[in-house]
Amino acid sequence: MASPQSALNNVPEHLKPEMMRSLETMQMRDSLRMYNTLVEVCFADCVRGFRSKSLDNKEENCIANCAQKYIKLTQRVGFRFAEHQAGQSST
Repeated sequence: MASPQSALNNVPEHLKPEMMRSLETMQMRDSLRMYNTLVEVCFADCVRGFRSKSLDNKEENCIANCAQKYIKLTQRVGFRFAEHQAGQSST
């Protein structure tokens, strides 16, 4: 499988700006999807009631831990995917 850089080298010059805009849009969409998923998961797991306008200490700690775990997991999956892709391109 070709890397994104080598694949972009095969694109005609007049199409590269459009391709780059498409890639940037996809990256932004992925970032927003990841953020929205993090918020949904951590909110569902940590917020237990609406007794006040602010979170209590237990909810705040839960959300901080949940977000940290989610980000670490996402990074680890990304690294594993990159390793897999590198292994696929070398075979």
